[in-house]
Amino acid sequence: MNPAAALADHLQLAVSKRPTSLALRHAGQTWTFSEWQAEVQALVATRPTTPGPVVLAGNSLELARHAYACSFQNRPFFPVDRSTSAHHLAHRKTPPLSDVTLIISTSGSEGQARGVLLGNAQLDAAAAASNQRLPLRPGDLWLNCLPLYHIGGQSILWRCARAGAAVLLHDGFAAEHVAADLASHPVTHISLVPAMLARLLDIGAMPPPSLRIAMIGGAALSQTLYQRAIAVGWPLYPSYGMSETAAQIATFDPADGQWTEGRVGLPMPGHEVRIDPDGRICIRGPQIMAGYIEGGGPSAEGWLTTSDFGQLDDRGHLSILGRADDMLVSGGGNVHPQAIESCLAACPGVQDVAVTGRPDPVWGDLIVAFIVGDAQPEALLAHARQHLPAAALPRKIQAVSQLPRNAGGKLERALLRRLAAESAP
Repeated sequence: MNPAAALADHLQLAVSKRPTSLALRHAGQTWTFSEWQAEVQALVATRPTTPGPVVLAGNSLELARHAYACSFQNRPFFPVDRSTSAHHLAHRKTPPLSDVTLIISTSGSEGQARGVLLGNAQLDAAAAASNQRLPLRPGDLWLNCLPLYHIGGQSILWRCARAGAAVLLHDGFAAEHVAADLASHPVTHISLVPAMLARLLDIGAMPPPSLRIAMIGGAALSQTLYQRAIAVGWPLYPSYGMSETAAQIATFDPADGQWTEGRVGLPMPGHEVRIDPDGRICIRGPQIMAGYIEGGGPSAEGWLTTSDFGQLDDRGHLSILGRADDMLVSGGGNVHPQAIESCLAACPGVQDVAVTGRPDPVWGDLIVAFIVGDAQPEALLAHARQHLPAAALPRKIQAVSQLPRNAGGKLERALLRRLAAESAP
């Protein structure tokens, strides 16, 4: 197989090898590979052949159909969520797109989303590497409850097509529906963000005996949540990736040893990772994007400088320390919200937690913690004093019913900052 094969190429190969095997299941309907190809080709027949990207908002099934149809037509596909700031990108004047297969929006959790340009080369390299790291074989079943207008959801289509595996497609995440399908189908792989994993644990969802891989990414995984899940048998593979790397770029394998908070294991094969002088992760390799719609991207030497702080151990294993954009300056010292969140998450009675800063003439950034759960402020502060320096202690603790998260489960940091400002006495 050509290393830069298209999604349509993988579907055609699957049809030639296993036409009657399950390709996709959605809302009670099923398609074999042969039936799915016919479904997609019927859509292709209705689509104009004019050049330019196909911009579409729709449910997961519609977006999956169009991802394949655009591949058959060799047209860039831009799946969008009209309810978010990402939709403004669809109306930008785009650069030449001769080598672009997918335009995918960043999460926008830190502000306005950006459009990432990916080609068959990046997407296929990412699928090949993932299928090697998280062994995916013909006949396997990947439960996909991630949005298909984010790279996490799209990447599962590529992995399964390349492996001849099937997709169990959901329209977003609903814990009860995911739990029901885990109980009734032989799911081998699932991708979740920590908030989704926590919700499944809260309702008592158990991993089926068939489940080999539960890839966790999209946000920081706390030690407390990791231990909760491992204790009841979830096979967790904490991972790191982003739109700019065509999803998964590093993954911790339980065979690597003991997991510690932030650890995401070895980078995907063929990639170089270094830490620049200010602590940011830099990546170079075949999965790195071509660039952004609005311009900019990797350096002339191919290095992508991320917005994440990290460190490498002597074996080349990567750990994520938090986003550079999130850094707070409290009492004259640098404080990262992720470190405070990890500490508070371990306090009994905390179901979810988010930390941000509010401008303050004394502290610089006054630390504000938003807590979901029945933990009392006095207990939280006592716990924090045992584990955090004085500058990192929350000066305001506010109970909330839920935290602002986007469809991918990431905290909306910009909204958190607004909430903190609005909560000022």
